[in-house]
Amino acid sequence: MELKNDRFLRALARQPVDRTPVWMMRQAGRYLPEYREVRGQAGSFMDLCRDTARACEVTLQPLERYPLDAAILFSDILTIPDAMGLGLYFEAGEGPKFHKPVRTPEDVAALTIPDMGRDLDYVMRAVTTIRRELNGRVPLIGFSGSPWTLATYMVEGGSSKDFRHVKSMLYSNPDAMHQLLNVLAQAVTEYLNAQIRAGAQAVQIFDTWGGALSTPAYHEFSLSYMEQIIAGLIKEHDGRPVPVIMFTKNGGQWLEDMARTGATCLGLDWSTELSSARARVGHKVALQGNMDPNVLFASPAAIRAEVGRILDSFGHGPGHVFNLGHGINQFTDPDNVLAFMDALHELSPNYHRQIAVG
Repeated sequence: MELKNDRFLRALARQPVDRTPVWMMRQAGRYLPEYREVRGQAGSFMDLCRDTARACEVTLQPLERYPLDAAILFSDILTIPDAMGLGLYFEAGEGPKFHKPVRTPEDVAALTIPDMGRDLDYVMRAVTTIRRELNGRVPLIGFSGSPWTLATYMVEGGSSKDFRHVKSMLYSNPDAMHQLLNVLAQAVTEYLNAQIRAGAQAVQIFDTWGGALSTPAYHEFSLSYMEQIIAGLIKEHDGRPVPVIMFTKNGGQWLEDMARTGATCLGLDWSTELSSARARVGHKVALQGNMDPNVLFASPAAIRAEVGRILDSFGHGPGHVFNLGHGINQFTDPDNVLAFMDALHELSPNYHRQIAVG
């Protein structure tokens, strides 16, 4: 199937484009009234993820409103631990929780890698369906949580502010933590490869909580496992390279090390300036980011000014995918997202014109 808009994939390969491509983390979600309607019909959040038709519908909803350059699979990063039998559930106002947290070496030893074709088949059905319905409109991004990020939820039993249980395991029983992370790295590798085979044209690893670690711990317990995953991923499918985006929130201090993992692109949150990141690693990898999502609560003029500032920070030339520095806020006005898109489409061609004609 011919890809009608490959701007996103070209930018990841640091090839010339006519304007800066854009997609947003959580671009399908509660800020859209049409999403809330489908979510209400589906029942629980995981029921929505497991419903192929509805997961496809909400994945495509943002593309009907906005001129985005990529779609991202609607799913959740906790599908793998859920498939491991930990009893994932969601409580209103509290986020995800597990009935069976992983706290002991015996808990770790009992874990097995899910069967992708049986335990997570609903994810692969969604990928295949979305890819078919896109009909080459834009590329489809698959994703997973990083082993460390998945481990934080599994050991804490849900969200955490201090990571007391998982860090206690890390420091008091590093062998058990490595065993847990190794199982998760194998599972994530198989999971992302299954998504690629099902039709994902790029994949992202969300290391949401890597920035909560010290530098030595980040290298040992997060980065090394993401590097292991990248080494095991399918490099080409359907005649195209399959790029890998690595995103460690609050990880800007480790960019040089991240760039050596084999990732195609590094995602940046708003705490790392694009100009600095490009000077440090931009000759090795593409960069994705990095507007503060709260800018979208400002006036259209302020949004436009910040879009221009970020484009200036990256500068001229290819290798930049515009993205929010984290997920879009659920209270964001959809009209402000449109103002953001309009500003980017108006301003970004100026940063590529010389490359395109020269």
